Amino acid sequence: MQFAFSFPLIYRILQPSFPDCLWSGDRNCKAIALTFDDGPHPQYTPQVLQVLDRYNITASFFWLGACVNRSPDVAKAVSDRGHWIGLHGYDHRSFPLLTPKELKESLETTQAAIYNACNLNPSQVLDVRPPNGLFTPKTLKFFRQWNYRPVMWSVVPEDWVRPGITTVVQRVLQQVQNGSLIVLHDGVCGGQDVAATIEVLIPQLLQQGYQFVTVDHLWQHK
Repeated sequence: MQFAFSFPLIYRILQPSFPDCLWSGDRNCKAIALTFDDGPHPQYTPQVLQVLDRYNITASFFWLGACVNRSPDVAKAVSDRGHWIGLHGYDHRSFPLLTPKELKESLETTQAAIYNACNLNPSQVLDVRPPNGLFTPKTLKFFRQWNYRPVMWSVVPEDWVRPGITTVVQRVLQQVQNGSLIVLHDGVCGGQDVAATIEVLIPQLLQQGYQFVTVDHLWQHK
């Protein structure tokens, strides 16, 4: 069952309730962030990089530590191109189900994997997107305590259930607006279609006058 129709409603409800999270950018500027979760993947992520290279676009990637350890060369290729790197936990377990110790270890082991693969200091990798978008006020309290920045989304086309490239593109185009934070996936779920999806999507967004920026850029102009 697909729930894409409900994400814009969830966004409108949660955004004002949790203002410390990054949900979107400046509504007065045609800057949007294209983000990818669940990677890096040995096949799908390089395909994404080829498309981003072609259009000279900088994106943001939220990585699983286990995937970084499995594909360190792919992770380094992403980092070397100047894309922004964030954390998605070590193994995609939902953060509210973890003890504080387990949550901290999940984030720190992912930072360590990124350091080993990309030589990015942990202090440079502080943006966190909770797996499945699930968090609690207690989760956010720990993020603040540990100096992490919570990143959410404003456009979620539910590409991980593979509704088809055309459907994903249509959902993004229907929802996108100034400051949008778009979530796609380059992992096991959804990654099969992601390169073909952005190959169709990016030119249409560029034609509409949107500028692609990183999550860090959205924070700076929040």
